[in-house]
Amino acid sequence: MSPVVSCEITVQRATVPSLIVLAALLAACQSGGGNAPYRGWPAFGGGPDNIHYSTLTQIDPGNVSNLDVAWTYDTGDAFDGSEMQCNPIVVGGILYTTTPQLFLVALNAETGELVWRFDPLPEETGRRRLRNRGVSHWTDGTNSRIFLVARNWLWAVDAKTGKPAAGFGDNGRVDLREGLGRDPKTVTISATTPGVVFENLLILGSLCSEGLPSPPGDIRAFDTRTGELRWTFHTIPLPGQFGAETWPENARDFLGAANNWAGMALDVERGLVYAPTGSAAYDFYGANRHGDNLFANTLLCLDARTGTRKWHFQAVRHDVWDRDFPSAPALVTIRRGTQRIDAVAQITKSGHVLVFDRETGEPLFPIDEVDVPPSPIEGELLARTQPLPRKPPAFSRQMLTEDMLTQRTPEANRIARERFRQVRSGPQFEPPSQEGTIVFPGFDGGGEWGGAAYDPETNLLYVNANEMAWILRLVPRTLPRGVASGRGLYNRNCANCHRDDRKGSPPEFPTLLGLGKRMNQAQMVGVIQKGVGRMPGFGHLGDTAAEAIANFVLTGEDRAAGAGEVSPYEVKYTHDGYNKFLDPDGYPAIEPPWGTLNAINLATGEIAWKIPFGEFPELAAQGMTNTGSENYGGGIVTKSGLFFIGATNHDRKFRAFDKKSGKLLWQTELPASGNATPAMYEINGRQFIVIGAGGGKSGAKSGGTYVAFALKQ
Repeated sequence: MSPVVSCEITVQRATVPSLIVLAALLAACQSGGGNAPYRGWPAFGGGPDNIHYSTLTQIDPGNVSNLDVAWTYDTGDAFDGSEMQCNPIVVGGILYTTTPQLFLVALNAETGELVWRFDPLPEETGRRRLRNRGVSHWTDGTNSRIFLVARNWLWAVDAKTGKPAAGFGDNGRVDLREGLGRDPKTVTISATTPGVVFENLLILGSLCSEGLPSPPGDIRAFDTRTGELRWTFHTIPLPGQFGAETWPENARDFLGAANNWAGMALDVERGLVYAPTGSAAYDFYGANRHGDNLFANTLLCLDARTGTRKWHFQAVRHDVWDRDFPSAPALVTIRRGTQRIDAVAQITKSGHVLVFDRETGEPLFPIDEVDVPPSPIEGELLARTQPLPRKPPAFSRQMLTEDMLTQRTPEANRIARERFRQVRSGPQFEPPSQEGTIVFPGFDGGGEWGGAAYDPETNLLYVNANEMAWILRLVPRTLPRGVASGRGLYNRNCANCHRDDRKGSPPEFPTLLGLGKRMNQAQMVGVIQKGVGRMPGFGHLGDTAAEAIANFVLTGEDRAAGAGEVSPYEVKYTHDGYNKFLDPDGYPAIEPPWGTLNAINLATGEIAWKIPFGEFPELAAQGMTNTGSENYGGGIVTKSGLFFIGATNHDRKFRAFDKKSGKLLWQTELPASGNATPAMYEINGRQFIVIGAGGGKSGAKSGGTYVAFALKQ
């Protein structure tokens, strides 16, 4: 039986048969939050199963061209470089979402009018470049709460008033730095993707640094009423726990990450939660973490009540390619003739779909073990084999060869060939190297954080994907000896993103040159210690070191910062930045498509259709159309025959496709790129679809507008 059932059946099978639980379920159904009919959007991804599906049929292929703007809401806090990636939820006619600077807002879902606005970081002033992809909702029929993470704070906010929830943690918030076995003052941790709510538990992953130091990426369950910690699953096992032998001794003392940053899916009926994890820190060199590093890069099935492991599958052993799982899985029910199979489908950055039986973890399609070349880097020990699925076929190209390089212009091709011949390129799991190794698909996928949508009527899984090549080059790291300095500390902690010349790798990693004109020493120290955007905090370095780094960044002056010692966090190699393989004009150095939209039949394991997705307006004006482009954010598939998605990074379009063929049926231009998953719901008999137009990705225009569409009245 599918885990998504009617409200009546769910009540009958409730494991806590109390009036409180009954009231909560009935309240969810009455508010449009019942997930069984898929008529509302009560949770991230549309519901606990995360299949991005709606049964609403008012908008269909015949009338989708009549869509018009129903309302807009301007957050008023966007700025150059800000992003807005939130998938709103709708509960009881109220839409809950976040803004570019991470204010939590409640809007009238029918009109877009502001109901309330909550600031989760009242102690901070100035711009806050923080990513957020969603919030969670819980109710017991009387109390109704929205859960949001801002920096290290887990907040519970009263859904009706927008005030901190009484009785939860310390005045409505819990410090996520606590309980990880580290000094909280030295820990940088947050969460950009919301947790899942099961009974009276909020099950939550985390966002950790991809470099060292980084806290362990424990998956934790908090009491929705009090904020108390109810259970913990250690993704870096404690000594004596299952999997501990795949790590160095005392790994939790100095290693980190293996965190669930991408979100989870929940089988409510079975009481099972499915959590994909990321790679261990440091991402690209693991000589200090010999072994397979279980449960990094692992799809975990846990008992939602206790956190007990039911089964797991590790997709990458001892990851040095940043091949963390990019999104929450989708809980699908596959129809093969008269057979119904409850399964979990997980997309990967490498462009694959892994499909497992939901209860046993048995793969539905063969997975092969492939030989992996050894690393050429001193001290690195890679796994000898890695798993790769035989079916479905990869939805992104798997290996870059010279004949696949750009033909956009003869000069672009010539320069791309010269660069390509200087680096290594091979199939999946080609080792990182000092000369540079092509990672294809790149660090952002293949599959990315928007995740997949699933149509239970047709067995089709819809995946938008990037087709970009990146170059991973390792460089020796100078370890400290004697007196440390601002430049030395910067090179060890900052140069892998912002380069040793402080020029960065724009737009993802901005230049730091000229920053002194916009920021003073105290502000820079605050950024270093607390972090900003995707940059983690470096509070563990202490005030003196932070001040020395800040001075060097702002002035270029190299100031002594005390005695330098080799810490357990130091590794012999770092990388020279996140470098896309681009042509001299800034376009991908490979032949299109640079982004695709794919429909994959999970019953047969075949790709039903594939189309280029997105384009560059300036190239289209020159006649180079349908190139595809980078895309971030997911889509929605509907019972009526449509697939809606924004996501494309350069053309700012919001599109509707025929779900059976991939034919474009409607498109409109948003104020900024819709790098977010939309939400679909019905209010007073009218169907709406809303998307956040936040842009800001890869140097694109930033925005702060939510745009809701409905049929013209």
